[in-house]
Parts: sequence; structure tokens; C-alpha cells
Amino acid sequence: MLTKKKSSFVRPMLAATLAAWFAVAPAAFASEAGVHLETAHNDVANLASLQRGARNVVNYCYGCHSAQYVRFNRVAADLGLTEEQLQENLMFTGERPSDLMKNAMAPKDAERWFGRAPPDLSLIARAKGTDYLYTFLKSFYVDASRPTGMNNTVLPGAAMPHVLWELQGVQRKVEVGKADEHGDIEKKHTGFELVVKGKLSAEEFDQFVRDTVNFLDYIGEPMQLQRRKLGTSVLMFLLVFFGFTYYLKKEYWKDVK
Repeated sequence: MLTKKKSSFVRPMLAATLAAWFAVAPAAFASEAGVHLETAHNDVANLASLQRGARNVVNYCYGCHSAQYVRFNRVAADLGLTEEQLQENLMFTGERPSDLMKNAMAPKDAERWFGRAPPDLSLIARAKGTDYLYTFLKSFYVDASRPTGMNNTVLPGAAMPHVLWELQGVQRKVEVGKADEHGDIEKKHTGFELVVKGKLSAEEFDQFVRDTVNFLDYIGEPMQLQRRKLGTSVLMFLLVFFGFTYYLKKEYWKDVK
């Protein structure tokens, strides 16, 4: 009776879980504007990438965005940085190592300058996903109708200026027009064309953005580095323990026919 009740409960739960997955899964492959998202391929276990990403965020993002749920000394400890390296490379405005990563921009000033206050970056990777952030940072293009002169295909009308334009360069959106059955021209975005060369090659810029997103992924859950190490240790323990219990079981039951 217990088995029957359990299976009758599990089947609807499994069906509901699969239905929820298939309902949510398409969002992982498309942006808010229906643009296909590139895969970030980030790895939070790569400390060198995290160190470069921390440098990128502090130099290019921290002027407007905070990461108010993360402390400088926690970042240094997780990324293998000494206090001297932390202060020389990541702290420029007199903060203490124990301080949270808050910038000095007042929200009211930000709203007046950009139309809205820049979001905090602590949980942005968990909220949007790493693929979204990776594609977003690569998808700025020239648009004279925008106040900043730039727009973004992933988030049309984004208030954020293209702070990485010197590295990536300036690109324009390439569209192909196709007439529908009513004769109206429907334009489809097919890619970008570089009109002003940046300091980095396309491959170097991709790596720059990947490192940046990697760090944002890490600060969304700093404990994940320890959690992964602990998970590996636990699995190894269970594997060894299984071996002992298996041979112990054979020893107990060897005389039982």
C-alpha cells in the first residue's frame, strides 16, 4: 500500500516538474527582446579568470554599480589575493578591506543622469543568467536616436552606456529586410559589423567579457567555491564507504544460501 501511494504521488509531481521545465526552458535561450543568447562558458573554479574579472568589474562597472552584499576581504580570500594585492588592484577610494563593495554614486544622481539607478550587481548573474550578461555586454550598437548614441539588441532602450566601447570598438547592427505576405518589409537582425576598431581583438574581448561574467557569477554565491570542494570530498567519502559496506555485506552473508 505504501509503495502504491508513493508512486501515485510521484508521477503527478514528476509530470508537473517536467511541465514547469519545458515552460521555463525557452527563456534560457532567448533574451527579453527575443535574441538568441550566446553561451558564456564561464567557470567559477578558474581563479585566474575570477581575478581578471574582479579587475574588470572594479575598473569598468564599479563607478556606477555596487555589489553591496559582498565584502572586499571575502573576495580577496576566495580569489587568493593578499591584502596588499587587494588594496593595490581593487580598492581605489579609501575603503577598508572589511567594507562592502558599495560605490559612492547617490541613487538620485544616477536617476537624473541615466533615467534610472544602475542595478546592484551582487545577484545580477543569478537573476538574469550568465548567458544573458555575456550576450548583453557584447551587443551594443550605434543608434543615433538614443541619448548615449548606443543601443543594445538584448535589452532595447537600455539606459546603460557602452562603457567597453574602447575595448570592443563601435559596431553597427546588420539587418536583412524580407517582405511578408502583405508586402511589408520585416527586418531581421543577423549580426554586427565593426565600424570603429577597438583595443582588443574579437577573441580578446570575448575573453574579457567572459572573465567579467565569471566574477559576477561568483559574487552571486561566493559560497559555491567551498560548496563544490566540499561536494567532491563528500562524494569521495561515500565512494570509499560504499566499498567498505559492500565487502562487509558480502562477509556477513557469505554463509547464507
